[in-house]
Amino acid sequence: MLEVFGVEVDESSIYDAAYYECGIESGLSLYQNYRWVPELTIPMVMTIIDFLGIKRGQTVLDFGCAKGYAVKALRLLGRSGFGVDVSEYAIKCVDSDVKRFCLHKKGPTYNDRKLGFPRSFDFCIAKDVFEHLSVFELSEELYTVPTDRIFAVIPLGEEGRFRAPANDLDVTHKICEPENYWADFFTDQGWLVMDVRLQIQGIKDHYYDNFPTAHGFFTIERREKKFTGKCLRDMGGQE
Repeated sequence: MLEVFGVEVDESSIYDAAYYECGIESGLSLYQNYRWVPELTIPMVMTIIDFLGIKRGQTVLDFGCAKGYAVKALRLLGRSGFGVDVSEYAIKCVDSDVKRFCLHKKGPTYNDRKLGFPRSFDFCIAKDVFEHLSVFELSEELYTVPTDRIFAVIPLGEEGRFRAPANDLDVTHKICEPENYWADFFTDQGWLVMDVRLQIQGIKDHYYDNFPTAHGFFTIERREKKFTGKCLRDMGGQE
């Protein structure tokens, strides 16, 4: 359960029409009339493809795909994109041409043989997603996600405040920590941190002038499957 404005609500239900279409007015998020904008999404996804070296035909899981726009861009660019999201509303809004590649995620499920999902993926993209999970939830996802390579974009902060104030406006954010915290967390969960940087030209460029360290870009590779409640308790995580 997630507490929003003093009321406990089911976490998957909070990501509804109000969250995606009028997030500012509703006080839930920064989303406003969330829609397909190809001139923004396609270049951003191409930047990710180039940065990670994703080859044509390789499989990519968009973890937290929302309405499937990155999945659509991946497929337009010749990559086998798939997506999962906990929002039933967002998945219902996925464009018809990629709807069969996007799954409403319930529990630890990442694939659906009926939809043709592969058993494992060459890459996983998690853009603006991990901060929405508790450390316990994230540890579980990192343990079960069917890939050995993840590219994560995460808003950074200290002492409960994000470096870019706009990121404080999403009521579903649970983790607000600096880049060193995230690197240590991934390492503790059995992942090798291959690359960490605070800027990648072509992704979140509009933050760089005023908030140049607002986000962390992490490339991690699995070294062992590891899920330890003790580690989470030591880091102050909540179950």
